[in-house]
Amino acid sequence: MAVLSRCSRAVTAATTPNAAAAKFSYLIRALSPFSSSSSSSSTFDADNGLNSRIKPAVLGTLKREPKDRNVQWVFLGCPGVGKGTYASRLSDLLGIPHIATGDLVRDELASSGPLSSQLKEIVNQGKLVSDEIIIDLLSKRLEAGEAKGESGFILDGFPRTVRQAEILEGVTDIDLVINLKLREEALLAKCLGRRICSECGGNYNVACIDIKAENGKPGMYMAPLPPPPQCASKLITRADDTEEVVKQRLRIYQAMTLPVEDYYRSRGKLLEFDLPGGVRESWPKLLHALNLEDEEHKQSAAA
Repeated sequence: MAVLSRCSRAVTAATTPNAAAAKFSYLIRALSPFSSSSSSSSTFDADNGLNSRIKPAVLGTLKREPKDRNVQWVFLGCPGVGKGTYASRLSDLLGIPHIATGDLVRDELASSGPLSSQLKEIVNQGKLVSDEIIIDLLSKRLEAGEAKGESGFILDGFPRTVRQAEILEGVTDIDLVINLKLREEALLAKCLGRRICSECGGNYNVACIDIKAENGKPGMYMAPLPPPPQCASKLITRADDTEEVVKQRLRIYQAMTLPVEDYYRSRGKLLEFDLPGGVRESWPKLLHALNLEDEEHKQSAAA
């Protein structure tokens, strides 16, 4: 049965008690490290490590052949926090697809398809794309992946509302929700510094964030992520990366997406991770929180 049909039924099932929308055969539900009855979340402090009774020890068993790496994870976090960066790295490490709904939207915009003009207006105003549009785009992506034999996923940018979370819950089991957190002043600077290569589509950042310690708050340094020489002259800024639109996106996130954290926290699936700095500082600590190892990173760090 097509993924599109399953997800379409789930839109209705999200508001229908006892709906039988759980028959979703796209992925093997092999890893469920959290109890659905738990009411607490895991919090990772960069200095003290993972501090919770529900530390996902089962994640330590993931160093197996790619065919067994069928985790189903979600990345949450404010716009610009770095969900795509860390989700992509974990995707490469675990051998599972990284599905960013933001990329799906931008691909649709670039395609000049039937949704293109409607999406352009929504995105440029900093509004959230409707559930129906996101479900449609995500369904097509999952269906294409199913046809190619993909197993497992890391979702980035979905769900953004409790209703979306309920829809997702109706069609598959999410094993872990990683909630990335970053100070607001750093978030704003990161978003305004984002650049995309118009030729290869690579993502870079020209912002150098250096926040001094004051009033008991620790300092934070995030180095720029410069492009390679061949991309330097081809950088463009996303149309929605203006200060006004970024602040609007953060306001929308606070109003609509924070309840999603509570939704997964009440199910014991939420791992909250405070980013201590840029990728260099944060990546090894995120791996530690997940009980994972990146041999390539360890070798480069030791070089």
